[in-house]
Amino acid sequence: MKVWIKSFDVEMQVKSNGIELEVRSTDDEQQLGDCYATMTGLIWCEGKTDKKNGVKVSWPDFIAICKTKKTLKAALKAAKALE
Repeated sequence: MKVWIKSFDVEMQVKSNGIELEVRSTDDEQQLGDCYATMTGLIWCEGKTDKKNGVKVSWPDFIAICKTKKTLKAALKAAKALE
């Protein structure tokens, strides 16, 4: 995958607008989505989804998911089971 910073609206801290990352396929043919890092958490927007309609995860929840390799593996397994 290729990841691009689309906008960099930060000073010293990440503000409410956050940082927008564009995620594309390795061949650059398809935009897979955008990921926003904000002061309250992360927002994933698949494809051309608007930020307001994206999937939000708070920093405490993100930390809980990624705390260990075991918790990350369990979260990924659960997510893939729902696809």
